[in-house]
Order: sequence, then structure tokens, then C-alpha cells
Amino acid sequence: MYRQLLRCKIHRATVTESNLEYEGSMTIDEVLMDSAGILPYELVMVSNLNNGERFSTYALPGTRGKGEVILNGPTARKGVTGDMVIIFCYEFFNEDEAKRHVPKVIQVDERNAIRPSNPV
Repeated sequence: MYRQLLRCKIHRATVTESNLEYEGSMTIDEVLMDSAGILPYELVMVSNLNNGERFSTYALPGTRGKGEVILNGPTARKGVTGDMVIIFCYEFFNEDEAKRHVPKVIQVDERNAIRPSNPV
């Protein structure tokens, strides 16, 4: 049996832009993606702390170190610049892996820089 568990999350990121004219997805600073272990085009779940919206899309790497968290295309309707979001990734684990698994949590500041307490 496999169980789906939280693999990683970027906690309380700030949306830096909403771009309705883009084809779709979510742009995330490449530093944050690397730190969390999120790959380009990987499925992410997003929860908006400001309006309660919860949606899924795929991640695209943004400019490294710029702090970008951009809602693109239809996801731009799910939040606005300044909203705080949590970005989640899940993975399937077998029973033994699930018992030992600890998710990676990346906490960021208001500029989407990784807080010093997080190992990179």
C-alpha cells in the first residue's frame, strides 16, 4: 500500500504578481524551488491565506534570488499581489517510507527570502 504524504512546502510566501495574460501555471523563485525540491512543471497545490482559495497548478522556475511568486493565467484569479500563500507538494510513499518521512518545510520572509532557520 502507498500513502500520499506532504513531501515539502513553501510556507507563507507572498504573491509578487498576478499575470492573467500568461498561459497558466505559477512562477516560483528558482532558489525556493531548489530548496524545497520542486521540479519545473511539477504539480503543486496552493492555499491562499488571504481569501481561502485552494488550487492546483504546475511550477515554473522564476529568476533566481528575485523572490518571485507569480500567479499566471487562470490562477491569477485566485489571488492578488501581496496575498500570502502556502505551496505544497505531495508524494506517494510505501508503508516503511511513510513511517520515517519528515516533510521539508521552507519558511520565507515578506520578500520570499528563506528565513535563516531553514537549511538550504
